[in-house]
Amino acid sequence: MKDFPGRFLLFLVLLFPALVHSQTPSRYLKCGSLFDSTNGTLRQHVTIEIQGNKIISVTPWEQLPSGAEITDLSTQTCLPGLIDTHTHVLLQGDATAAEYADQLLKQSLAYRAILGAVTAGKALNYGFTTIRDLETEGALYADVDIKHLIEQGVIPGPRMQVATRALDVTGAYPLLGYAYGISVPHGVQICDGPEECRRAVREQLSYGADWIKVYVDRGYFMRPDGVLDDIPTFTPDELAAIVDEAHRENHRVAAHAMGLHGVHNAVTAGVDTLEHGDYIAPEDLKTMAEKGIWYVPTTYALEAVAEGRASDGNPVYKQMIKTHAQTMHRAMEANIKIAFGTDAGAFPWSINPAKEFAVLVRDGMTPSQAIQSATLQAARLMHLDDKLGSVETGKLADIVAVPGNPLEQITLMEQVNFVMKDGIVYRTPTP
Repeated sequence: MKDFPGRFLLFLVLLFPALVHSQTPSRYLKCGSLFDSTNGTLRQHVTIEIQGNKIISVTPWEQLPSGAEITDLSTQTCLPGLIDTHTHVLLQGDATAAEYADQLLKQSLAYRAILGAVTAGKALNYGFTTIRDLETEGALYADVDIKHLIEQGVIPGPRMQVATRALDVTGAYPLLGYAYGISVPHGVQICDGPEECRRAVREQLSYGADWIKVYVDRGYFMRPDGVLDDIPTFTPDELAAIVDEAHRENHRVAAHAMGLHGVHNAVTAGVDTLEHGDYIAPEDLKTMAEKGIWYVPTTYALEAVAEGRASDGNPVYKQMIKTHAQTMHRAMEANIKIAFGTDAGAFPWSINPAKEFAVLVRDGMTPSQAIQSATLQAARLMHLDDKLGSVETGKLADIVAVPGNPLEQITLMEQVNFVMKDGIVYRTPTP
């Protein structure tokens, strides 16, 4: 019996988590209906049991225990926490070149980081409990800091995957046009040549990047046949080095790709997600389907910024709108994987990013498909579908609610009035 104290201590260690779990009281959400993101339907009169930050059960109303702590959402539709796979919390609107320059030239990094932290709180209040923030637009690695502060509970905000500085080549990304003797900041990290680009990927990963973002084209113009043409940025060798280095270190690559050549180079290189994709050639859609590359269309942002960019001498952005809608139709016909992304930050955060839902429906998705793109599909893109994207036993308690049936009125997605993330309630309906 000499080892009895050790065995007893081991018994306590193994028993303690179970004791804590059994003593944690359950809370219940009484939902009028629940959007089932696994099949795109509504379940009526559903009770969600929550302990700590986990969903314990999903059952009918009739199984509510007496005397339980209940949040009454009986007039609401409950949904999984929304996921936006393309945001910029450190950008506050850049429809014109002047707006963008002001942020990079007149706002300190500290100012932008504080504003970004506030913006993250806005995203959560809109119902987005998880976001993929696709680069800081000149704010270095401040997105990593905001992410960590949210994880530590210092500030409220969505859980985040971040892309830090993004990559582009010399002479391709603002700020541009200043005298050659003047050094100005850029909205990206510049790299030229395969080895320099590999080094940049390693640097970003070392400072906490979850994703590597690349800008693969610029200089857009519409051809007479309706094809959106462009000037590619990285050479195929440079892109291949970026993708290879990221994948070698078990990270993924998001490509800002809007026109013919940029899209082709990105999908050929094997990026993981294609952002915007205003024009995707038929052969590139086929490659995307074969490689499982995700498409994040960000349609509302294009329309929101087109007028401002036209005033800057870029009328092509207004011309892109029709082409983008046609591309969306072709992508859906080709069964491309599509995830919800808004490019919030390109338009001001005072505008609810959930406006993207109505645009997706206008361009061919059913309301159910649009909501799935922001729940289970978005969770799959972010490799978080084992924890998020659906309201199921064992998953994290990320739940939002809207006042009515969003399958009948998709704009209700802009009226989220209950937000729970990780079992903590951040917003409740006003009585």
